[in-house]
Amino acid sequence: MAELIINTGNIKSNIKNISKYLNEKNIQWSLITKVFSGDIEFLNNILQDDIIKDIHSVGDSRLISLKNLKKVKPELITIYIKPPAAIYADEVVKYADISLNTSYVTISALDKAAKAQNKIHKVIIMLELGELREGVLRKNIMNFYKKVFKLSNIEIIGIGSNLGCMYGVEPTYDKLYQLSLYKQLLEAKFDWEIDLVSGGSSITLPLVEKQQIPHEVNHFRIGEAAFFGTSPYDNEQFRDLSTDTFNFYANIIELEEKDVTPDGVINEASIGHISEIEYEDEYMKTYKAITDFGLLDVDVNDIEPADKDIKFIGTTSDMTVYDLGNNKNKEGNKKYKIGDKLEFKSNYIAIARLLNSKFIDKKFR
Repeated sequence: MAELIINTGNIKSNIKNISKYLNEKNIQWSLITKVFSGDIEFLNNILQDDIIKDIHSVGDSRLISLKNLKKVKPELITIYIKPPAAIYADEVVKYADISLNTSYVTISALDKAAKAQNKIHKVIIMLELGELREGVLRKNIMNFYKKVFKLSNIEIIGIGSNLGCMYGVEPTYDKLYQLSLYKQLLEAKFDWEIDLVSGGSSITLPLVEKQQIPHEVNHFRIGEAAFFGTSPYDNEQFRDLSTDTFNFYANIIELEEKDVTPDGVINEASIGHISEIEYEDEYMKTYKAITDFGLLDVDVNDIEPADKDIKFIGTTSDMTVYDLGNNKNKEGNKKYKIGDKLEFKSNYIAIARLLNSKFIDKKFR
């Protein structure tokens, strides 16, 4: 079985370093764990008291994950990081202390659920700043807040925005300054202090380093930097965070010298995915290694072999083929054999899919 090694020591070090860095900037942050989809073993390995003591909350976008968070650490402050579906209001209030919201209908349902559970549910209202994903339109924000303030079991604790996720709209100083201005307008209009301006994520961290964040922006929602050590702003390592956090290995289950082109009539019945690699000689042979993972486990476009001499050939539901060339090292000796493992570098989406695959062995170190 192909395996994913999770280097928990480096991940915990990243979380501590982010906490120290942001605390020095007077910024609170939520650790977003959605890449792990509520895996109990992960939560027990990572969410230890000394690791999370300086974190505002832990967030996820799936209710089952929040349920598992509460199971592992009932005292943990949890945050649901996407607008909830109104039909699940009872579960959201039960497992999330805070939720991000854009719909008055949903917030009304949360208010009703909170009354039934004798709770005050806290919300951050998301504002549309150009990404065209979730967010209340700016022209409607005053009336929106006015209606929400009338709900007895809802407490507005913040205003937020999402940038850089769908279209990739950059979280510039001007965009974040708009968010801070709305915070000031809302406080003046309703005589209500808004504690959190949640405008940051991993993509925003380089702006903190460049001192390009308005001081009102005081809450970040961070996942990628904690678990991968990088920021999607430039896909580079952020400060001294560790990028050695996940290692994906697949087993070579067959290794033979084969033709570079298939033999036979090709139709459209294939469910696989092949590369568009072209060979100078269509009659040549190369060594093909079949590995024990496939489309059900990960998109091959999100991983790349650590060995630069290896080329992707094709993948099906449960096996993937790579071209090893002549399969010789610099000394002329055989490079790989059956039973060896191929190592792959994986991006955020790849790791998320691998962690969700029941056909991949996960090992915490």
